[in-house]
Amino acid sequence: MASKSIVVIGSSNIDLVAKSHKIPVVGETLTGTDFFMTPGGKGANQAVAAAKLGADVIFVARLGKDVFAEKSLENFKSVNINTKHIAQLEGVPSGVAIIAIDDNGKNIIIVVPGANGKLMPADVEKASADIASAGVVVCQLEIPIETVEKAAALAAQNKVMFILDPAPARPLSGKLLSMVDVIKPNETEAQTITGIKVTDIDSASKAADWLLAKGVKNVIVTLGEKGALLANKAGKETIQSRKVKAIDSTAAGDAFTGALAYGLANGKLFKDAAVYANAVAAISVTRLGAQSSMPTKKEVDAFIAANK
Repeated sequence: MASKSIVVIGSSNIDLVAKSHKIPVVGETLTGTDFFMTPGGKGANQAVAAAKLGADVIFVARLGKDVFAEKSLENFKSVNINTKHIAQLEGVPSGVAIIAIDDNGKNIIIVVPGANGKLMPADVEKASADIASAGVVVCQLEIPIETVEKAAALAAQNKVMFILDPAPARPLSGKLLSMVDVIKPNETEAQTITGIKVTDIDSASKAADWLLAKGVKNVIVTLGEKGALLANKAGKETIQSRKVKAIDSTAAGDAFTGALAYGLANGKLFKDAAVYANAVAAISVTRLGAQSSMPTKKEVDAFIAANK
């Protein structure tokens, strides 16, 4: 099967990252060990992840007219992402994320949406021809929910696979869930959507059943070091996490989603695409930054060959 394009509809931020030995508690001031600024945002991270693997990626997004936007656009062009559906808005800042990372790679994040909150259903409509010819459409929840719903509806109308990364966590309507081909929540997101506390494979299985009953066709519940649960009407199975030394877990979920989209757009079966995405996510946590941590296809192939 020939590879088809991937349309990613979502957020673009600049990440302002501070490292310290531990995450501060409320009221505490710490001395950091490092600081850097890097392009981020869940939508942009996923677009870059897929593009660095070799996918033909079209990104639908909104930026401000500021230095952060210039840095983001420069980065997209460096990995050959099609930016024709990215508009810059006057009087609105580009999105930013303020991230603190400890010595174990754990993080806390504050996201200020800025222009991401101005990505409207009409903007998605403008990309309808590209959506109709795509292999996969990908969305997250750092943009208005009505925009996500519009993207899902256009994908459904054109029989294009729709992947939803339901982060940041929020409740979702039955209407939206019924249009989702693949949903990929982590434990917290699965609990927010289903109301079922997810801590292990058994509870993840119950959450997956809930999502399948709502009309979602395929579910991947990621469980960090415990691996991931895959579920659809054909059954369930787990994939194990890969053992690596984590430095920064910020973009692991986005690496997984972008790689999953790449695999499915290239005709991989659901499980095979998930296993491949698992490897890409494992590589990403061994590197600092969000988009800067995304591996190339050559790097992934080498990692898989060395870690069979």
